[in-house]
Amino acid sequence: MKAMIFAAGRGERMRPLTDTCPKPLLKVRGRPLIVWQILSLVRAGITDIVINHAHLGQMLEQTLGDGAQFGATLWYSPEASALETAGGIAQARHLLGEEPFVAISGDIYCPHFDFEQVKSVLEDNDLWGNPIPLDKRDVAWLYLVKNPPHHPQGDFALNSFSIANEGSPLYTFGNIGVYRPQMFDGITPGEHAKLGPLLREYAARGQVGGEIWRGDWVNVGTVEQLQQLNAPLAG
Repeated sequence: MKAMIFAAGRGERMRPLTDTCPKPLLKVRGRPLIVWQILSLVRAGITDIVINHAHLGQMLEQTLGDGAQFGATLWYSPEASALETAGGIAQARHLLGEEPFVAISGDIYCPHFDFEQVKSVLEDNDLWGNPIPLDKRDVAWLYLVKNPPHHPQGDFALNSFSIANEGSPLYTFGNIGVYRPQMFDGITPGEHAKLGPLLREYAARGQVGGEIWRGDWVNVGTVEQLQQLNAPLAG
């Protein structure tokens, strides 16, 4: 399985820090956010990783290199301007292959997430080994989290491991997901496209699965959040 880390965002709310440093290279406990994710992927044996970038992208390439220092192989997908999440995937489609891949935002801190679990969530066969018809297979598997203070309204409901656009309670998409690359074939490389509408379209068809992640998870969106994560540990 391959992985993609989204690192093309400008990080406006993190200014002035992001004026001179890509947001995924900001450090939490002495380590860049994106390195936490790379190491978590490598621990699970997912070592082929695609990283898209736009703002200060060369700094990412210079810092991370070819990935050998982490036990990974890194490929880069540069964007002249950030193409949004689905657009970024479409741009990197040729690097991702034809098998399901896991994707994670470069600005979340989730150090205990075990990526081993993502390898089997989009199986082509049911529990009894029977092939699932193509039009019935999940095209994506999302990890949802408890609604953070900055997003109290949530995104999706969850009904027996099936993602729904409506329902109660609503949870927030944790920016970790597994996708079949074919779901992005309708987006032209270089086109700006958001992931949310595409996920909602497939969720309405009953083709998006998911589960709740209850471990540590922070979408690092402000300087204050970064400072809190870097504060000395109590005791």
